[in-house]
Amino acid sequence: MRVRLASVSPENELYLSGALQGALPAISLVSQTSLISAIANDTAADMVFAQQVYGYGREGDVLLGLSTSGNARSVIHAMQVARALGMRTIGLTGPTGGMLKPLCDVCIRVPADNTPAIQERHLPIFHVLCAMLEEEFFV
Repeated sequence: MRVRLASVSPENELYLSGALQGALPAISLVSQTSLISAIANDTAADMVFAQQVYGYGREGDVLLGLSTSGNARSVIHAMQVARALGMRTIGLTGPTGGMLKPLCDVCIRVPADNTPAIQERHLPIFHVLCAMLEEEFFV
């Protein structure tokens, strides 16, 4: 990359190559508010993630789905589409895994009784997964 940067911008090559960090292509499906609104209004609200997975997902990609109960239809539909596309699937759920569990290559089930406790425990799990990916790809 350094050679390419030098050919495009010799005066900034050192700065750019020193400031850039490793990156993986990733999309947060909840942050596409205009798209979510269009899908919910024109198709069905439970298709907001599945439609995006269908459009963006490729074989070998990974979909991480979060559902406290494991029964959120929007997440289940997205996982079904991901599996049909040959994607890998990881779920973060509550204690049973719900209907999401059989759709996951890996299902991380939090052994807690109530929604706030489950969701609080999802946060450190998510951060550990990110740290593991960074270690694997960039260290």
